[in-house]
Order: sequence, then C-alpha cells, then structure tokens
Amino acid sequence: MNRELCYGSGECAFRLPSVFTTADDGFGAVVPGCEDTGDDPEVRDAAERCPSQAISL
Repeated sequence: MNRELCYGSGECAFRLPSVFTTADDGFGAVVPGCEDTGDDPEVRDAAERCPSQAISL
C-alpha cells in the first residue's frame, strides 16, 4: 500500500475487508498477517480497482 498515493477512498476495505482496512489516519492499510495474499484473485481485483492505484502486488 503506497501511502503517498492513497487518498482514503476505502474502496479496498469495502471490496475485501478480510485483507484491507482503514487505518486510524483514514488511509487504506493491509490487515496484519495478510501481507502475502497477492496471488489471491480477489486481492488482485481489489488492487486493480483502487481509484488511486495505491496497491501494488
């Protein structure tokens, strides 16, 4: 998750709350323990749909 690109839309957390969350500062974050889920098709879909393109796999 690139904090410089993220503007806190929450799209990732809305699409896949088991992997993404909204941090206390309002920006997107990866749920602890889910850092290595980039091969999951649902994670790839959420990354592709990030409006700020802040998620890289």
